[in-house]
This record gives sequence, C-alpha cells and structure tokens, in this order.
Amino acid sequence: MTTGTTGAAHRDADAEAERLRRWRLVLGGDQADGTRCALAGRDAAMDGALTALYGKQDRGGKGAAGRERSAGLGGSVPSVARWLGDIRTYFPSSVVQVMQRDAIDRLGLAALLLEPEMLEAVEADVHLVGTLLSLHQAMPETTRETARAVVRKVVEDLEKRLASRTRATLTGALDRSARTARPRHRDIDWNRTIAANLKHYLPEHRTVVPERLVGHGRAARSVRKEVVLCVDQSGSMAASVVYASVFGAVLASMRSVGTRLVVFDTSVVDLTDQLDDPVDVLFGTRLGGGTDINRALAYCQSRIARPSETVVVLISDLYEGGIRDEMLKRVAAMKASGVRFVTLLALSDEGTPAYDREHAAALAALGVPAFACTPDHFPEVMAAALEKRPVPLPNPS
Repeated sequence: MTTGTTGAAHRDADAEAERLRRWRLVLGGDQADGTRCALAGRDAAMDGALTALYGKQDRGGKGAAGRERSAGLGGSVPSVARWLGDIRTYFPSSVVQVMQRDAIDRLGLAALLLEPEMLEAVEADVHLVGTLLSLHQAMPETTRETARAVVRKVVEDLEKRLASRTRATLTGALDRSARTARPRHRDIDWNRTIAANLKHYLPEHRTVVPERLVGHGRAARSVRKEVVLCVDQSGSMAASVVYASVFGAVLASMRSVGTRLVVFDTSVVDLTDQLDDPVDVLFGTRLGGGTDINRALAYCQSRIARPSETVVVLISDLYEGGIRDEMLKRVAAMKASGVRFVTLLALSDEGTPAYDREHAAALAALGVPAFACTPDHFPEVMAAALEKRPVPLPNPS
C-alpha cells in the first residue's frame, strides 16, 4: 500500500469515527443506538449536559455507562446554575439559547428564574426576556433588579443592532415624502423627474425636457408623520412585544415622527409616555390573557388627529376575542379616512406563527395584507408605509 493510500485510509477512518461520535451524542448512548461508541473527557461531559435535558422522560433505559437515561436537572438552583455553566462551556451561544428555552419548556424551570442566582447564570436573549415578562408579576423583590438588568442588556443589544439602520431608512423615507416643486440641484429626484416628464420627450434630440422638477424635501424639525404601534400582548406574542418596544423607542427618538405605543389583551394600555426607556415599556406590559383587537383599535382610532399623515401598525396573531365584524369595520373606516394600515402577524425572527387565517383573509380583502415580519425587514415596511407606496412583502420561504 502506498503512502498516499495509507493517508487516505486514515482520513476515512477519522471521518467515520467523528461521524459515530456525533451520532452517539445525538442518540444518547442507549444500547439500541447502534454506534458502540464510548465517550470520555469533554465528550462525556457534553453528553451529561445533553442527557440532563434531552434524556428519556417516559422510561428508564440504561446508558452505555450503566447510568439511568432520564431527563432532569433536579429542583435546586445550584444544580441548574451548574448545568447552565456547563452548557455555556461546551456549546456556542446560539445553541445555549435553544437549550435554555427547551429546559424552560420541557422541565418546567420557569419558576427557578425567580431566583437571582439563576438569572445571573443564564444566557440572555429575546425569548428569555419574554419569559421574565410573563413571570414579573410573581417576582420577589430580591429578583426584580436582577431581572431588569437582564432585560436591559438584551434591549441595549437590540438597539445597537437595529437603531442606526432604522433611523437612516425612515429619515430617507420622510425626506422623499416631502417633495418640493422647485428643488435645488442637489435635491432633485432624477428618477421621478424623468418619469413625470416623459411626455416631453423629443425624439429628434433623444432627450427629455424636464419642464417640472421633482425633488426630495428637506427634513423638517416639526412632526410630519404619526405612527401608532398597536401590539397584542397575549402570551404567544412575547418576542413581538420585545421588538415592538425597541422599535417604538427608536421611532420616538426621531423628531419628525410622532409615535404612540399601545399594548392590549382584553384591556388597553397606552405606554407612550414611557417610550424614552423601552425597559420601562416592557415591564409595563402584562403578557398572557385574552385578546380584544376591536377595543384596542377603537382606542387608537380615537387618538388619530391627522389620518392622512398616520400609519397604524397592528401586531397580532389575529385571534380575536372581541367583536370581529366591528374590528373589520373599524379598519375599513380608518383606511377610508386616509390612514395607512399595516398588519404584522409577528415581529420576530421566529417565522410565521399560528394565526387566524379567516381574519387575515378578511383584512386582505380590505387591502390590508397580513404577514410575519422580521426585525431586519421592519424599517423597509415602515418606510414604504410612510411614503404611501406598496408595502414590500417578505419573500415566501
């Protein structure tokens, strides 16, 4: 056998060993997993962390090392905190966040998040914030400040990621929406100017005579547009509530946009006066409960003073517990008065949620398409709404 052939054989053997190792970690080491692969050192520790969360809960099979293959982290804060430390050691941050969510859902660890020691150990993300908000009414005083610190860290990270692009995109939209008939040269919108003067095309000269110039208006210091964010705070909308609060704070920081944030379940709460601090906004929400979209829209409608300059963004899965026909009539009335109306089934990175398809179809019939929107796509949606052009729908997956 040549040296090259020997090297290739070793590489194939290493690749096969790595493949078996990965399957062993996935399958958990039961006798029927078929890998016959033993783990040691770091791999054994990783396997222990995975077993605590994903081991069998309905029957007690024996693992390869003879231990019980049952899921569980114990009921104590120290054991859970230790496990949280382990998974942060062995797995990347994105995987840690998934495992934390699974631990909360599968093993009922939500109550342990009321302990300060637990909050200090977790990897903070949007989903954890949603869980904390759903628990904050039950939090002991000793945990509240720690919980606020966790929420503030996530909010600040989101603002760093989203704020600059949102402001830049919407500032451009606002400038374009205030067009002037006699713009300076640097303010001319050449695409729209050419489109407006195509009838003045001179074939013999192969040119367009721009009898009417269309320009970008300069941003005014006074409020020119109104935005109303109407956000469903039922339990399934937790991530959307977090993102909407951050975007609400960013919009409120823009002088030329008047922003109102309204959250609702079966009651309606106006959090506009807290928009300077999205953490205060989030702790002013109450995740869970029923849904009365009609009541929330009635409140928003009563606060609209300039319909033709107002954009209403309803963020809801559309499971209406109120009066459906009244809700649809209210949307139609707002549109007829000049309000731009946008419906988002979710504002998150989680994809399209479960939603009421009948209500979504009824809104679409009114010219209000309902779709899920990622945080990265939201600035373009708002820019289109402010400019009164068709809202860009996300590409279907």
